[in-house]
Amino acid sequence: MLIAIVCKYISPILFWLPAFFGLAFPFLFIINLIFFIYWFIQFKHTFIFGLVAMAISFPTVYRYIQFSSTDAITKNTLKVTSYNCMLFDLYNWYHNNETRNKIFNSLTGINPDVLCLQEFYTSEQKGDYNNIDTLRALFNTNYYHVEYTVTLRDSDHWGVATFSKHPIINQGKLLFNNTHSNNMCIYTDIVVNNDTLRVYNIHLQSISFSKKDNKFLEDVITDKEAKDEVENSKNILRRLKRAFVKRTKQVEMISLHMKTCRYKIIVCGDFNDTAASFAYQKLSKNLNDAFIEKGNGFGRTYAGKWPQFRIDYILHDRKLKCVKYQRSEETFTDHFPITAYFKK
Repeated sequence: MLIAIVCKYISPILFWLPAFFGLAFPFLFIINLIFFIYWFIQFKHTFIFGLVAMAISFPTVYRYIQFSSTDAITKNTLKVTSYNCMLFDLYNWYHNNETRNKIFNSLTGINPDVLCLQEFYTSEQKGDYNNIDTLRALFNTNYYHVEYTVTLRDSDHWGVATFSKHPIINQGKLLFNNTHSNNMCIYTDIVVNNDTLRVYNIHLQSISFSKKDNKFLEDVITDKEAKDEVENSKNILRRLKRAFVKRTKQVEMISLHMKTCRYKIIVCGDFNDTAASFAYQKLSKNLNDAFIEKGNGFGRTYAGKWPQFRIDYILHDRKLKCVKYQRSEETFTDHFPITAYFKK
């Protein structure tokens, strides 16, 4: 567990092994907690080791579970939502042709001032899938910033998008040099109440488990007999290691760019990593986490099968005050929308 605590300070590029412990931090904490309780009940002096470990781990635990109250919401409050929309269920993964409309209805219900979407898709040829026009109409705005990582047939686009009800005065992108990937970072300068904020919309490297990998993990979790355990385990470890290293390069690029910004910063996105990771530690440096400030419960944002942790975040400049944070109770993708309310 101590390795899992310190791994957030160790770059996976320099030494990747501790990152695996960081991924397992919640489980390691629970195991150590059980030992601590057992030793305490047995009046064994070894409980002191458990007590020290619990105390050291508390700042990391604090990133996973919160109990906070909500401040008053005023007219001048800025409402920011981040959501991995999973291409609006373009490929009908959930076998429900109404999913796209349900996603739009959900976003309309949230009605944010700034909406950051990862895994965004739009088409210029398919009328029903021109998602830019649909979102502009839903939020009654002409202000949006969309960047693409992949374009096919000159009309179908995959990428990242930020929509705003406030004027956009500047925009740009940071490309990660990934082939056929939705991973990228865009930044958008938005004028809110005569003040300029820079919103970073980030989609970091995913683990990209294959169907075979997911089937193997399901078999292991459910105690079913799994085939080729050694080879499948090696393949999963390779994918995890590759993702750790790629995310590290990506967050270092973003962190350097953020240092050049003279505006207050809000960071939204799908980090594809936990709060005990090097990626989170690097990006959250000198910023506050809206969940830690005003969140409640365990804050799980990933709705897929594995792992069900908080991997979507809204970070913000310390000069901005978060008065409310909420995670939507319902989702139609493998991520939950998260929303933070700010006042200056």
